[in-house]
Amino acid sequence: MSKVRVLVGTKKGAFVCTADGKRDKWDIQGPFFGGWEIYHLKASPVDPDRIYASQSNGWFGQVMQRSDDGGKTWITPGSTEEERMTDWGFPGGESNKFVYDGVPGTHKTFDGSEVPWVFKRVWHLEPSLDDPDTVYAGVEDAAIFISKDGAKTWQEISGLRKHTTGKDWQPGAGGMCLHTILIDPTNPKRMFVAISAAGAFRTDDGGETWKPINKGLVSNFMPVPDAEVGHCVHRIAFHPSRPDVLFMQKHWDVMRSDNAGDQWHEVSGNLPTDFGFPIDVHAHEPETIYVVPIKSDSEHYVPDGKLRVYRSRTGGNEWEALTNGLPQSDCYVNVLREAMAVDRLDPCGIYFGTTGGQVYASADGGDTWNPIARDFPSVLSVEVQTLP
Repeated sequence: MSKVRVLVGTKKGAFVCTADGKRDKWDIQGPFFGGWEIYHLKASPVDPDRIYASQSNGWFGQVMQRSDDGGKTWITPGSTEEERMTDWGFPGGESNKFVYDGVPGTHKTFDGSEVPWVFKRVWHLEPSLDDPDTVYAGVEDAAIFISKDGAKTWQEISGLRKHTTGKDWQPGAGGMCLHTILIDPTNPKRMFVAISAAGAFRTDDGGETWKPINKGLVSNFMPVPDAEVGHCVHRIAFHPSRPDVLFMQKHWDVMRSDNAGDQWHEVSGNLPTDFGFPIDVHAHEPETIYVVPIKSDSEHYVPDGKLRVYRSRTGGNEWEALTNGLPQSDCYVNVLREAMAVDRLDPCGIYFGTTGGQVYASADGGDTWNPIARDFPSVLSVEVQTLP
């Protein structure tokens, strides 16, 4: 029977949760890197035991971690002897280096002043679809990096920051972060990224050049609501069988594109609010998508004290609330952009984590929910692996 492994990044460490195909009993390991913010963990689709983790701390900065045994043990790639983590989670040796490609210049802040580009943290990791040693990283401030040696060294893919619109990018409330990377499984030279708050971009030549793909987006908080860049995109997703069909959760509005981002249209439909952070697609039904609406851009919690995942089986516009097993009173949590994932089993499993430290799993496409954990630290990211 197949197994699933859920990788949970929190504000105080990482957890690895494993279950068989029934997904009703969970073994929980962790916390790894206790006390550190783990913005994202993700495993290689080529080698399921290869997992990369972004470890961050206000005192010690950014560290990359790697496991080669499914999360049992971890090393700091590029350290003096690739030392294993100590029990209390502090990496030894010289950590991995991120090397910028010398792109000068500044970008704008909300008040219109210009500030230089800086490196703050890694928000997102995206392993290659065909090489376990190759992995991409999306960072703050808004750059994309690649490592071809298992996260030991990193080189910027500088075409993105060289884009002529870069001077007009500005930080969202969480910083100017490149938080989404999608690799087209049918065309390895095509990738999509999303930046808060600059918008979505696409490369068709492996990162040499990038095109803003924000036509159809309207952001009323901007001086020019339909400008080419500046939109606060929270998340984009696609089904691997249809990489030209993109779904987006924006700062207000759920959007859809049927032509690889060249044009977007709104599919918020009957949602109680169209503000939220995560969006994902069912593993076997490309027209079935999931979002978690929250009250507003200033009140980051679910409406009416009810935790509800919304599902559309029609690619948007028509939405149903999924509530069975979720708290429907006195609940005021948020679900962040990286904190939802789907497995590849049949029926498809859906997973999400909350800022209150709960991680929920559905083994039936969202019809019913059960907690994997109720008392983790605040959840930053959730990823899932389907294991043989």
